[in-house]
Amino acid sequence: MMFTIRLLKPAKGTVITYQGRLLHRTATTILLHARWERPLTDLGCVAFAPGDHLYEHFYSDRWYNVYELCTAEGIRKGWYCNITRPAIFGDQTIESEDLDLDLFVAPDRQQLLVLDEAEYTARAFAINDPALHRAVQAALAELQHLVCQGAGPFADGAIRYRG
Repeated sequence: MMFTIRLLKPAKGTVITYQGRLLHRTATTILLHARWERPLTDLGCVAFAPGDHLYEHFYSDRWYNVYELCTAEGIRKGWYCNITRPAIFGDQTIESEDLDLDLFVAPDRQQLLVLDEAEYTARAFAINDPALHRAVQAALAELQHLVCQGAGPFADGAIRYRG
């Protein structure tokens, strides 16, 4: 089953829409497989190349999503984590609002890089919402804990097929 994913970036006034194939679904999680079909995008810590595989974990009860990024040949490049509002699930749709702060996790889980802190800080001050800031910081801490434990989407083994 194919899903349409809408990634909202309100601070930038953009919406990215693409398709992904459903791998697993529960009441609060959806795992999709998508292919990177855009031009090469080098973020410094990792490059998204045409043909790369993305195993995308979305949650309706958590303030983040996690993309496991693999080469076209299936070699893991790492995980790209977006701090977001909880995703909104439809029958065949997912809507996710990006809150600018991101976390990149190296393939061996030994290097964690917090990204876009300046963008987030600028937006957080503009929003002036302490509850939102606490939720964002809690989401980042939860992701870092999961990485250190090798749990959730960062677990070894069948992570591509579990919610």
